[in-house]
Amino acid sequence: MSGFDPLLGLGGFGEVSTDDVGPVERDGIRVRPADEDDRESWDDWVERSPQGTVFHRLAALDVQAEHSGTTLVPLVGYKGEEPVGIFPVFAGSKAGMSAAFSPAPGLWIAALGPTLLHFEKLKRRRAEKRHRRFVDAALSWVDAAVDPKYVHVSAVPGYPDVRPFEWQGFSLKPRHTYVVDLSRDPDALLESFSSDARRNVDTDRDDYEIAVEGADAVARVVGQVRGRYEQQGEVFTLPTEAAVDLYRRLPEGVVRPYVCRVDGEFVGGIVALADGETVHRWQGGVKHDCDLPVNDLLDWRIIREGATDDFRRYDMEGANEQRLCDYKAKFAPDVVPYYQMERGHPGVRLGSALYTHFFR
Repeated sequence: MSGFDPLLGLGGFGEVSTDDVGPVERDGIRVRPADEDDRESWDDWVERSPQGTVFHRLAALDVQAEHSGTTLVPLVGYKGEEPVGIFPVFAGSKAGMSAAFSPAPGLWIAALGPTLLHFEKLKRRRAEKRHRRFVDAALSWVDAAVDPKYVHVSAVPGYPDVRPFEWQGFSLKPRHTYVVDLSRDPDALLESFSSDARRNVDTDRDDYEIAVEGADAVARVVGQVRGRYEQQGEVFTLPTEAAVDLYRRLPEGVVRPYVCRVDGEFVGGIVALADGETVHRWQGGVKHDCDLPVNDLLDWRIIREGATDDFRRYDMEGANEQRLCDYKAKFAPDVVPYYQMERGHPGVRLGSALYTHFFR
């Protein structure tokens, strides 16, 4: 199960029209919604950006908009003819209030936010200026088009500098995830695991099978997660259909529903997302009563296949809940920070409490 705080806010949004707002420029950086040519290049930009993730892909953005009831605005920034960054934003209105999000609310996606392009060739001073102007222009566009009373942005782990958001009045909340280094030698990686993890993945039982299955498995895993949350009296807002849509719309092999069966019967699973250099442990891993160490075996299979497929990282999606950390820490991950950022207009008391009240 994912270890980050879910952003609640599913359904009930009114559409937001942004058609009348033109480009916004800040000291040579021009930001506007992506046009058709930009959309054709979008996924290529995602692949080239160090911050690009599977959730930045256009197909994933469309799924987020459809299942959160928000309006997708894929912003792109240019310096002259050169793209400098993209920033997908989801806008919505509810109870007479407008809001902007990145990622979309309610879908159990930990992070999205802007990604940067062509920054690696710049010296620090120029890179910082360009970054600040891109973020300023993007947020100014959102203010002009959406006039949001609340803005929530969660930047991806490893985002280089969140200060431009702080300078624009955002409050910052540090969060953490666990990341396993898949570039290490597999034997050395296994040796770094805890003793019980090594023992669990070295089982000689032959009555189980782990395989990557299809759309039905995605639905089964998400349904198992939902049931676990309901047993605990907690809210789980990810629609099963949203997870299945990601499986159907993203390229083959990106959404990988790993399923463990004992004597042919489903006992557990993990929906992993493999894209770029990272495999994400997105949904699943529910605690169960089976005497087989199902989750250890699933995670080890994902780690081994991810390394074989030349992925460099296994993001275990969350190191924020103490009760889940003991399990994930068994796999010798690095603790990697990321930031959730929020802003309300002056004079209006907004924040997490108001967010969850109006957008759940």
